[in-house]
Amino acid sequence: MVGPTAAAARLERRTSGIQSLCRAGLDADALHDGFLYRLRTIMPVDAAFFATVDPATLLFTSAVAEEPLDTATSLFLENEFGRRDVNKFAVLAETAPAVSSLDQATGGERARSARYREVMAPLGLGDELRAALVIDHHCWGVLCLHREDSPTGFSADEVTLVRRLAPHLAGGLRRAVTGGAFPSPPSHSPASSPPPGIVVLDDSLTVVSVNAEAEQWLADLTDHRWPGSGTLPAALHAAAAQLLFTERADPVTCPPPAAVRLRGRSGRWLCLHASRLQDPAGPRIGVVIQAVPPAELGSALLSAYGLTKAQLRVAALILKGRSTREIVTELYISANTVQEHLTAIFDKLGVRNRQELIATLLATTPPGTL
Repeated sequence: MVGPTAAAARLERRTSGIQSLCRAGLDADALHDGFLYRLRTIMPVDAAFFATVDPATLLFTSAVAEEPLDTATSLFLENEFGRRDVNKFAVLAETAPAVSSLDQATGGERARSARYREVMAPLGLGDELRAALVIDHHCWGVLCLHREDSPTGFSADEVTLVRRLAPHLAGGLRRAVTGGAFPSPPSHSPASSPPPGIVVLDDSLTVVSVNAEAEQWLADLTDHRWPGSGTLPAALHAAAAQLLFTERADPVTCPPPAAVRLRGRSGRWLCLHASRLQDPAGPRIGVVIQAVPPAELGSALLSAYGLTKAQLRVAALILKGRSTREIVTELYISANTVQEHLTAIFDKLGVRNRQELIATLLATTPPGTL
């Protein structure tokens, strides 16, 4: 029989092992697989959902759903982006500690959640433990753990454990998404990137047509099982679904949905943007896929290095060529404060001066390991 002290020591060893795994520089798939394998040696998990997200929009850029969750992707996305419910990832990402169970959020009355009633209960699932994977104020992914439907859900100790591990998983995911875990890509110039491609969908999110350029871009998405899997890549699905849900929320003055930015398997950065098309055959959605413009790529990568909001503002002005005096005038801060921010920025990015900062962020290839 294992005593309390021995059990606590074993739990600590396994927890430390998971933290070490998150620092190992793995790609997102390997990180997800390794994390869940080790977590299941500590606590039971009957099903799991894992996704990377665009930190600017929180739209999914890749996703893995275990059985039976993989059969309810459309219902899950509709709930996430188009319905009011508890523990939405966008809310968790803004709320410390960014981890909560369904039982906690509903006071044990799971039927108060539309997601439980319409998605989880029909699949035989009960309590759900959700985590927004946030580090340095930016969310890089989401994790959803499930238990089979029974009166007993995740314990307070299990919620605390996931809260402890979530920032480490977020850090590992940030490394995977932004550079370190991808193979070194060939040098890409704007001229060598494929032209913008377009995928046309109907309102049921069924593919109507796709051009050759879009096929090239889609082949580079991290959801590399498409089209053989028969499901849309997560980023494509999220961009189109967000358009539909935005239209339903405000059909008159529907604002354009934000583009989804992600890094392809080749190391190239791309974005997907959905818009409404007029077609005599019926409602259509066009999703344009193209390379992220260099100026936008700079701001996307800045957030990957854990800069504070103040440092991001200074770095953005540096990218625009502003001098220290101009930054002082524009941000209403002192020259000493500008220099303090610059020193912190250079340290975090591993550069020595403004020229190296600009070269790192506006290079046509992604940065190296963070």
